[in-house]
Amino acid sequence: MTQIKRKIILGMALATTAVLAACGGDDGIDDRIGISKPAVRVIHAVTAGPNVDVLQNGALTSLQNIPYKTVSGYFDVSTGNNLFAFNLAGTSTQVASTTVDAHTGHKYTVVALPGTATPDVVQIDDPYGKGLLDTSARVRTLNASINAQNVDVYLTTPAVDLNSVSPNMAAVQYKNAVPASGQDSQYVDGGTYRLRITTAGTKTVIFDSGALTISKNADWLITTIPADGFGAVVPNKIKVLVAQSNTSNATAQELVSQ
Repeated sequence: MTQIKRKIILGMALATTAVLAACGGDDGIDDRIGISKPAVRVIHAVTAGPNVDVLQNGALTSLQNIPYKTVSGYFDVSTGNNLFAFNLAGTSTQVASTTVDAHTGHKYTVVALPGTATPDVVQIDDPYGKGLLDTSARVRTLNASINAQNVDVYLTTPAVDLNSVSPNMAAVQYKNAVPASGQDSQYVDGGTYRLRITTAGTKTVIFDSGALTISKNADWLITTIPADGFGAVVPNKIKVLVAQSNTSNATAQELVSQ
């Protein structure tokens, strides 16, 4: 590599570091250029669900006795298959599991969510295609609402008439994400937004966040869940968990309809 190329790369790295520091981003340069180790985070999104322990490849992790709304920080894993299981806290009773096929440059989210009678689990593969100097926020929706199995998601400025726009994320099916697992997130500018969710193909609003702020470089997973937890029978009665990208364990923000 020539000295000029080294200087260019060093300059870009320093500029990117400055941008991320100024805007509060917690993604690194290695994430943005696709050379980071594969990383996984775990989310407990089972409304009124029991506390759980998380196991990786059969071994108990530090995620023990974690309650609803827990969002772990991303942690590095080896490439290849990694088995993640949720056990009832303090027991060997497994309630859900999934195998993550981990690849360099990808981030994965493993979500425990409400099933019909017991927890279920889904995973999302995020290839993380964000540009070096991009300060946009990244958003994705996961439908974990067994009582609202197909929804449209609108993320607009607060005053926008839904009849004048198309959904940002359309026809999100139960236990699926949009953009789909394996695709990069959607990008929006930082600012004030309003999250509205309708039954798919209609303008019938079943969730309205009111005004909310999305920061530059934010990374949001918007998860719809039944408002009443297990055995939810009231159609379309939902609330939303917002999990943000973290380097340490945190609590998801719970939004209820305004």
